[in-house]
Amino acid sequence: MKGLNDKQAEAVMQTEGPVLLLAGAGSGKTRVLTHRVAYLIEEKGVDPYNILAITFTNKAAGEMRDRVDLIVSHGAGRVWVSTFHALCVRILRRYIDKLGYENSFTIYDSDDQKAAVKACLKKLNIDPKQYSEKMVISEISKAKEQFIAPYEYDREASGNYRKMQIARVYTEYQKRLKQSNALDFDDLLYKTVELFQFNPGILDSYQERFKYIMIDEYQDTNHIQFLLVKLLASKYRNLCVVGDDDQSIYKFRGANIYNILNFEKEYPEAKVIKLEQNYRSTGNILKAANGVISNNEGRKEKALWTEESDGDKVTFSLYDTEYLEADGVVSEIVRRHREGRPYHHFAILYRTNAQSRIFEEKLLLKNVPYKIIGGQNFYGRKEIKDIISYLKVIDNGQDELAVRRIVNVPKRGIGDASILKVMAYADTYDMSLIDALYAASDIPGLNRAASKIEAFTSLISEFKDYVEEGVSLEELYDSILERTGYMDELIAEGTDEASVRIENLNELKNKIVTYESEAETPTLSGLLEEIALVAEVDSVSENEDVVLLMTLHSAKGLEFPCVFLGGMEDRLFPSNMALNSDDSDAVEEERRLCYVGITRARENLHLSASRQRMMNGSTNYNPVSRFVKEIPGDVITINGEGAYAIKKQEKNLFESDNDFRSVNNTFSQRKPYSYYGSNTNRNSGKSYGYSKSTAKMPLFGKEFKVTAADIDYGVGDRVSHVKFGEGTVIELNKGDKDYEVKVQFDKPEYGIKRMFASFAKLKKI
Repeated sequence: MKGLNDKQAEAVMQTEGPVLLLAGAGSGKTRVLTHRVAYLIEEKGVDPYNILAITFTNKAAGEMRDRVDLIVSHGAGRVWVSTFHALCVRILRRYIDKLGYENSFTIYDSDDQKAAVKACLKKLNIDPKQYSEKMVISEISKAKEQFIAPYEYDREASGNYRKMQIARVYTEYQKRLKQSNALDFDDLLYKTVELFQFNPGILDSYQERFKYIMIDEYQDTNHIQFLLVKLLASKYRNLCVVGDDDQSIYKFRGANIYNILNFEKEYPEAKVIKLEQNYRSTGNILKAANGVISNNEGRKEKALWTEESDGDKVTFSLYDTEYLEADGVVSEIVRRHREGRPYHHFAILYRTNAQSRIFEEKLLLKNVPYKIIGGQNFYGRKEIKDIISYLKVIDNGQDELAVRRIVNVPKRGIGDASILKVMAYADTYDMSLIDALYAASDIPGLNRAASKIEAFTSLISEFKDYVEEGVSLEELYDSILERTGYMDELIAEGTDEASVRIENLNELKNKIVTYESEAETPTLSGLLEEIALVAEVDSVSENEDVVLLMTLHSAKGLEFPCVFLGGMEDRLFPSNMALNSDDSDAVEEERRLCYVGITRARENLHLSASRQRMMNGSTNYNPVSRFVKEIPGDVITINGEGAYAIKKQEKNLFESDNDFRSVNNTFSQRKPYSYYGSNTNRNSGKSYGYSKSTAKMPLFGKEFKVTAADIDYGVGDRVSHVKFGEGTVIELNKGDKDYEVKVQFDKPEYGIKRMFASFAKLKKI
């Protein structure tokens, strides 16, 4: 019990019955789990054979075993420490014959799954363009997570043609797996639950084996995992689950937050212990985290605290553009590094992978070493390399690697055997690969592949003609995505992975649009040269002193002395998808993700946002994230250095007010004038009122006069349109007879629209 605080000690000693340990970020939950195992063995005399501890990764399982070994005199090796999947494999290897399989079953990986589904689609004569392998696999996986059998899925799909087709594939897929004596990863849990349900004697033997069960990261469990745990623990009910509902951020992977929120309903006699003392972050960082997460309704009440000092305040900087934001972040890292901070003390976190590009470019320009965690270099991602290869071939067809990469991407029926014949022909006649492809009709043995190669070379010729005709690089890029069917294929795939790839392609378009607008004489060769200069990043070893870049999802479980959290804007974070979702939990999950990001910081936390940001090739004006506004005013400061349009009087006003939310409207495009319309600056005594004839949007630094009586909105106001929905006024110009209004609409398909006020009939929200 040495070194444990009171609550940790209570959690260790509460060994009987169901226990819910609400372990906040940095509260030492792993320490509690390992000491609890040791306490059961050393103090309670429990046979290690009767203890089961489930973690989510093999690495975490190994670490737990090692730590238990250090504090237990003997027997630690007999404790069953495992992931869910490893536990199920061991059980099924012994008993799966009860379900009609052989015990020597094989486990399909993702490629095996894809091949099996592809064969099913072909057998059932279902168009793979309408029902892509990845989309079907995703739907089947979701069904298995809910413990829904093929016949149940088919029954529930009645009347829904799309689901009825997927039900056919699901049925055929499971039939094919059974014939091959194979399971996929979802089957490992599904078949174990099925085994227990139909074989109570086997279930009883494992209930006797696992009299004490502990589950880590319980907030990340899905429904099938919940069912498995419920079955195993139903006899002795000595179940201890450890988790933090405020860190439940994997709903897209099937995690069900209600497993932890409803634990006391499932186990009414449960003992709930809150681990709220934090050993990671300073007081101000914890107050910021508590201020944000307290706005979620679907959570267990708790608040992190520390015995350490408050430390530095959280800083927030607002920049004109995302490029200035990235430059500001990297400049601050460089400054602190010169003061003696090693690079590995810094982490840059962001909501989406696509945001990494600009940070990468700025880090390279300032010669700052970095590494991306949980993702590739932006220009190293498959979809980016594919489209850049198209651009290379259009610009210079002699690039053999680029030609080979795209000749059958997307798939157009040109196989490896055909390419080898073309390459042999090129070698024989000392030709480049692209020239040999243009001569496909002369190459013997190509047969039907010749016409497919000709279609490819015709497409390349068409793109080359576009360039000679002087079309913009943006138009060329759009044509490549459209004419090749690359984007259509990703849209049809309909998976989370495809959505990420689409985001990355949109970010590449942002790069192209920016280059074209800034270069004196933009050319395709110039674009490719600029990309090559920033894309050439050497691999970094684990031990090097580097700045780490990662998404917020990848950052979970990690901690850093200094964290920069970029892109703090509504419609980016929280995401536009979450804001427009019918799911009431969507924004709350985004808020939990923000809480995870904040609590990664030990000493310093820097938040930043951009007034305007290019998204999918268009400039967007997004309000500052609501999450920034939820941070208490006494723990956050506005960094006016380098931030745009932060006027000194506004900074003074902010600093004199203890409640940041009272000046939130300074950063809100929804109600930009409400604070200034009725309050007086207590420092200067000056009143910042406005009238209908003269209105000022403080942060945007623009003044305009409103004289028409029928116009009741201005720059920054939220408005609605009968067709385009809700949006934000970003520009308003008075003409001779009417106002010209420029609106950034929320729905990405509408984007920015210019219209005359008398026709637009916008209504202020």
